[in-house]
Amino acid sequence: MRSPLNSWRSWGMAWALIAGAMVVSEFTSIDLWVQDLFFDETTGGWMAGRRDAMPRALFYTGPKDVIILLGVGLLTLWGGKQAWRERCGVSRRNLGVALLVIGLVPTFIGFLKGATGVYCPWDIRRYGGPAPYVRVLERHPENDRPDYEGRGFPAGHASGGFALIGLLALAKTSQQRKAVWGIALAMGWWMGTYQLAKGAHYISHNFVTMGIAWLVYVPIQRWVGDQTESNREGANEKAING
Repeated sequence: MRSPLNSWRSWGMAWALIAGAMVVSEFTSIDLWVQDLFFDETTGGWMAGRRDAMPRALFYTGPKDVIILLGVGLLTLWGGKQAWRERCGVSRRNLGVALLVIGLVPTFIGFLKGATGVYCPWDIRRYGGPAPYVRVLERHPENDRPDYEGRGFPAGHASGGFALIGLLALAKTSQQRKAVWGIALAMGWWMGTYQLAKGAHYISHNFVTMGIAWLVYVPIQRWVGDQTESNREGANEKAING
């Protein structure tokens, strides 16, 4: 049986997640309330410094290296011998889905960051920066902005973790799918919360990135994935359930 996360209905849920995050961000001050928790007004600094070695290794470079190594491993399996894939019980098409999602999600998020021009928390005056606080859908004052473009929306670093949703293409049981979903969420928020703690993103930006990763996964899995394998799994589950 195809995972519910592969369905167009779940695609609509991803859009709802993004829309909900945007509405909350545009019409409440939750983003600022959360950021205030990480900012020390006395020192004018963030809970996590940009160059603090240990947090950076645990939450930034370390997770990125893990995801890169995972991608290299999947690519090797995809391009290697058929016997390797048979031994691992995965198809080349579904490996392709995982690779596409893991690669395309951060790429797409990076494009949006450059196009939206939203400033990070550390850029705004509330936290000692040069820019006024302007929400994603608001027009920025022409005569009141820094001489550089913002790149704070959506959340880029967290996209690598949320992109692990692509591994759902390799999961064969509901337990495996739950495990993959849990790993993707945990890694995305592990990386994303660090960015909140150092003033790089607002919490709503992480939710939007999570929804975008979901949006990218569903059509790729349905159009590129091995549907024969999905149909075979459905037949096996029906046989087991009588």
